Amino acid sequence: MDGDTLSVERVIKAPADQIFALLADAGKHASFDGSESVNHATEKSVPLEKGSTFGMAMRGRKETLFLPYRTTNTVIEYEPDHRIAWQTYGLGGLVGGRVWRYELAATDGGTLVRETWDVSQEKNKRMVISGSMPQRTADGMRATLDRIAGLVES
Repeated sequence: MDGDTLSVERVIKAPADQIFALLADAGKHASFDGSESVNHATEKSVPLEKGSTFGMAMRGRKETLFLPYRTTNTVIEYEPDHRIAWQTYGLGGLVGGRVWRYELAATDGGTLVRETWDVSQEKNKRMVISGSMPQRTADGMRATLDRIAGLVES
């Protein structure tokens, strides 16, 4: 972790617009979630733009006492084919504040995709960055980029 952020990246052999279209459809997030915590979007298909809000039904996991929960997410950064980020809250805004950001840049062989977990505005930051959570998050992010590659590479 570098301060309040943790990033992973990889080259995906697909154009940025194809990758961005996947990221900008909240209804498809469960298909590439490497943490396996996203169950489904609460709406069927949600094309995103700056200011959009969308809900996610999440699977229960050990860190949430195995209870399923829901999140509300707001798109706070949006630059088509280059950058998208959303801020996540749960329990009616009582917990959360972390930001999930994807940045895309053309490179030899495809698109360099960087996923960043930003906890600078997290309400429970000490709890979130303690123990094995950063390592589990990094592992999930790497798996996410692998799954995105599997969906868009031809």
